[in-house]
Amino acid sequence: MAFEGLTEKLNATFKRLRGKGRLTENDVREAMREVRLALLEADVSYRVVKDFVAAVTERAVGSDVLDSLTPAQQVVKIVNEELTGLMGGASARISMANSGPTVVMMVGLQGAGKTTTTAKLGGLMRRQYQKRPLLAACDVYRPAAIEQLKVVGGQLDLPVFEQGQGDPVEIAAAAVRHARDHGSDMVFLDTAGRLHVDETLMDELKRMKAAVHPNEILLVVDAMTGQDAVNAASAFDQALGIDGVVLTKLDGDARGGAALSIRSATGKPIKFAGTGEKLDMIEPFHPDRMASRILGMGDMLSFIEKAEAAYDEKQAAKLEEKLRKNRFTLQDYYDQLQQLRGMGGLSQLAGMMPGSLGKQLQGASINEKQLAHTEAIILSMTPLERENPQVLNASRKRRIAAGCGLEVVDVNRLLKQFEMMQQMTKQLSRGRMPQMMGGHGGRLHGFGRKKRFK
Repeated sequence: MAFEGLTEKLNATFKRLRGKGRLTENDVREAMREVRLALLEADVSYRVVKDFVAAVTERAVGSDVLDSLTPAQQVVKIVNEELTGLMGGASARISMANSGPTVVMMVGLQGAGKTTTTAKLGGLMRRQYQKRPLLAACDVYRPAAIEQLKVVGGQLDLPVFEQGQGDPVEIAAAAVRHARDHGSDMVFLDTAGRLHVDETLMDELKRMKAAVHPNEILLVVDAMTGQDAVNAASAFDQALGIDGVVLTKLDGDARGGAALSIRSATGKPIKFAGTGEKLDMIEPFHPDRMASRILGMGDMLSFIEKAEAAYDEKQAAKLEEKLRKNRFTLQDYYDQLQQLRGMGGLSQLAGMMPGSLGKQLQGASINEKQLAHTEAIILSMTPLERENPQVLNASRKRRIAAGCGLEVVDVNRLLKQFEMMQQMTKQLSRGRMPQMMGGHGGRLHGFGRKKRFK
């Protein structure tokens, strides 16, 4: 999980502060020394750490903090605000063209995940902003780069423009003309990368910039490379003039130094972050929400947005009615599994949960193999069998098992799990929580309604 080590160290430091009650200036300065070490261990650049600690210390040793009733909380609040400012303060978006297609140049070194990120961003723009993106294959040097873009574009049902191994600058210009002629309102140019910053690479990118006049140049960097990512961002910005950064593999970077250093080093905002390998695992970068995650406070806004994205209002209304009438079926069970899958892995959601709840989820995961088996079994049933599982006799179970390539025992196991869930929903519909959940009473009020997520 991103920032895992930093979060633990900062929480330990603030816990000691809260244990003191009243704080002295020495208490604050001692805590800031520990914060300084934690940031350096997280691979944040020395200059950034020095400036950050100085800013926090100056604010935290003021009389309005030390004389307050909850000085430790005041210090945490200051650290939260300074972390947010360090990462850019407010969220930054792509600058859209006033007329014609918005052209976005995707640049970066090899291995950062540029081609996949290009497709991910195109998918995000269509999914969240109803755009009509075109992906353009302008990397004519890396073997299979064009084919890779076509594959990931196809998986997201996005059109891909390519002209083989031609001049990348001419291909980019042709892609923009094609977008204008065919109604695409965004063009993402997947450009070539190198193993290191060199003059040949920059010359080509400069010629492409001059030819297509992009509205946005986004640099894709691998968060796990730490300060190397910061150095690459500085080099690309000086040579090309980037407008923002996309951090990939942020979910695998337990230190987080790149995210905390790039804005300060380049003055350019982090606009998006890759949070997993799947093509829908990319999200806008929100400095305030990320600061909250770093301090162990969770990120409920992002969690709610994920829930809403995976949520179907009509389906939820039907489910509520079925629960009230105790008519929860295997088809409903399947639909709920699909919505759960759409929210991502439990370990990814763990960083959004505050305090101990996040720790409990950390490292947890949905058993994808078992989930696939469950889906295969249900899909091998007829509509009648899904709605009325009581009709499943021995011969029907054998047919279902053969149809999905599993055993009858797997079918029986699923039916047993479903029967337990039915018993639970029956108790819920009667206003009683089962004993296994603590025995507390409760009723279904607006179960699953979207208004609860606003």
